[in-house]
Amino acid sequence: MPSKKPKNLKKARVDWDQSVNAQKERQDEFITTSSVPINRLYTPDDIPDYDYMEKLNFPGEYPFTRGVQPSMHRGRLWTMRQFAGFGTAEETNKRFKYLLSHGETGLSTAFDYPTLYGRDSDDPLAEGEFGKCGVAISSLKDMEILFDGIPMKDVSTSMTINGPAAVVWGFYLAAAERQGATLGQLNGTIQNDILKEYIAQKTWIFPPAPSMRLIIDTFEFGTKHVPKWNTISISGYHIREAGSTAVQELAFTLGDGLAYVDAAMERGLNLDDFAPRLSFFFNAHNDLFEEIAKYRAARRIWAQEMKKRGAKKPRSMWLRFHTQTAGCSLTAQQPENNIVRTTIQALAAVLGGTQSLHTNSMDEALALPSEKAVKVALRTQQIIGLESGVVNTIDPLAGSYFVEYMTDFMEEKTYEYFGKVEALGGVLKAIEKGFFQMEIANAAYRYQKEIDSCKRIIVGVNDFTEEEHIDIPLLKMDPEGEKRQMARLRDIRDNRDKSKYESSLSRLEKAAQGQENLMPFILDAVKSHATLGETCNTLRSVFGEYDEPPIY
Repeated sequence: MPSKKPKNLKKARVDWDQSVNAQKERQDEFITTSSVPINRLYTPDDIPDYDYMEKLNFPGEYPFTRGVQPSMHRGRLWTMRQFAGFGTAEETNKRFKYLLSHGETGLSTAFDYPTLYGRDSDDPLAEGEFGKCGVAISSLKDMEILFDGIPMKDVSTSMTINGPAAVVWGFYLAAAERQGATLGQLNGTIQNDILKEYIAQKTWIFPPAPSMRLIIDTFEFGTKHVPKWNTISISGYHIREAGSTAVQELAFTLGDGLAYVDAAMERGLNLDDFAPRLSFFFNAHNDLFEEIAKYRAARRIWAQEMKKRGAKKPRSMWLRFHTQTAGCSLTAQQPENNIVRTTIQALAAVLGGTQSLHTNSMDEALALPSEKAVKVALRTQQIIGLESGVVNTIDPLAGSYFVEYMTDFMEEKTYEYFGKVEALGGVLKAIEKGFFQMEIANAAYRYQKEIDSCKRIIVGVNDFTEEEHIDIPLLKMDPEGEKRQMARLRDIRDNRDKSKYESSLSRLEKAAQGQENLMPFILDAVKSHATLGETCNTLRSVFGEYDEPPIY
């Protein structure tokens, strides 16, 4: 941006507006994906008194608007981490190896609904859900099979798990040790973000207080024993998928993150000890500039808030994030169009400075992605990184009047939401009162009305439609996989050391009734071959389960 505004800019702008007002535009109003009105033009008057050093500074320098690393993607490309998981551990293991063989640089694990709710595959409540939306993991043996032939000490693994995150992480740590790895060698992320479950995705188990306790237990244990592991991925992705705007995704995600930080500090943890391992997970939707501004504002706000809380190390102020393209934007109609949508969304994430990226597959509105579709999605990232040239300079859109205006707008509106949540008594109180849930529901309703009225065009859905026969090969799971899973669970229960298994769960139950860190007890339980459901049921017996209050 120019260091000095041209003289008489306001008058020149008025004259220009008058000269072009007679020219008809395509529509009466232009809006972002989040329904924010967009002006015809942006000039220095939209970002008055802009201070480069205060608002931007250089990459790797506070407030990190332009990136957390001085070299960003010139130093190394982001981790290409395709989300994968379906059916049995054996099937997903094959998909992992397929992705790694085609250039993926990090693994990301999807779990089925019984696993997400802390239930074993043979639990009566799991009937009909085995392996449908992710891989079924009920035991340490399942985790060992999932990573068979994949050196866990050398690969970075992300796991999208929340309610039973501590237990599933226990499976992973124990499986890695059985491979010969030490905990200090392991690198990866557990999502472990229960607040957004109460807000949006709804796969919780325990009430908020014990859930928060488990999360801080993982912070403490990870800081001491698994120092390269990100013990939380504070997630806006599912908030956006539930229908939020970009501002709501940003504000609610950062608000959740600050609630975790405050809880950890109340436990007595040192901010500079645990904060460097906090990570974030954002959505990338269709509006290129709105998304880029969201990521830039996120870094600036987080740095400011961490500095207020006493962070001394620059890394404690870094907002490092993974991005996934928007599943909610994918259409079953004309599914090849989804390749284009995903490319735009991935480009926004890269230009916004992501550290890790998953690109959705074109067929995901129809079923779990086929091998061909997931390869195209991975190739999309590789072409952006190696052919497009957009990574050759850092934060190339900095100084754009529109991008800087939108970045400031995102920051301003986020702090307005912070004020509203604080007035309600904080994040937990706001969840209990249904504040986040109603904000998201209203935003989703408005968005759908815009589609229904054709104020918002979705190509192939409400315009440019056609009669079509969809001819895309869809993934089919092994029909015998569920039987093998049930047999494996029976074998585990029949052959484990009963005394060791029972005493480990007894110790876990007693510890849950007190104040000790539960991770060592959970690790002991899973190593004695307690299943996921048995371990979670032990905790349920102490903590109970959460029932969301009805909100009207």
